[in-house]
Amino acid sequence: MSTARNRDVALYYEADGDGPTVVFINDVGYGAWLWGWHYDAVAGPYETVVWDLRGTGRSDAPAGPYDVGTLAADLEAVLADHGVGSAHLVGAGLGGMVALKYAHQYSRARSLTLYCTAGSGDAIDRDALDSLALDAPSSLDGAFSPAFRDHDPDLLERIADWRADEDATGVARDAQADAMTAFDAPPLYEITQPAEVYYGVDDPVVEPEAAESLAADLPRGTGEAVEGRHCCFVEHAPAVTDRLLALLDEHAE
Repeated sequence: MSTARNRDVALYYEADGDGPTVVFINDVGYGAWLWGWHYDAVAGPYETVVWDLRGTGRSDAPAGPYDVGTLAADLEAVLADHGVGSAHLVGAGLGGMVALKYAHQYSRARSLTLYCTAGSGDAIDRDALDSLALDAPSSLDGAFSPAFRDHDPDLLERIADWRADEDATGVARDAQADAMTAFDAPPLYEITQPAEVYYGVDDPVVEPEAAESLAADLPRGTGEAVEGRHCCFVEHAPAVTDRLLALLDEHAE
């Protein structure tokens, strides 16, 4: 458990394992629980870094506004504090936007894995995004398909507990959502790292066409549809993490 600082903001992160570094970047509001399904598969052959965005978990929650450039600078502070020379970035939603900005602005990114991400905040359905907030009614409906929610009610209860402990709420969560909807990607043709974009076919927040467009505009980008909603990468974690490990292994050297 460690704390980095970007100016006067303390940023909590955890690192585990050995080997090339893989950094997970949270979506709007969500805590580190979001990566529990990926973590077990990746930790071991790779070093994993999970950090709380400003406003989330044990990181500071300064008053907004937030923007993706500031969050990318926060990531740079975390990697510099941990002494990481290069890292594979895995981001969901807002976290994918942070990965794009970071890869364009800083020199440590080796590959990008982007879940349910668009190249512009204009492509985000803000009402659907806000319906995922912890205090919103039926806040898991837009995140997970009915089949997933009905399959294991006990898991849904555990997710609810994790969210209560870790998720951003109130003005901090709103500031993260504002950062996502205000995002305008840097020139995508200048982001030359290998990039894989996965998107939920029933995602109410990011239209599949927006994710497909992002993949097409990245010079080394590929797009892949996944059954499910905004957290499709959790619903189908075994298949998605297998693809992630294949990308990491291909670019490990």
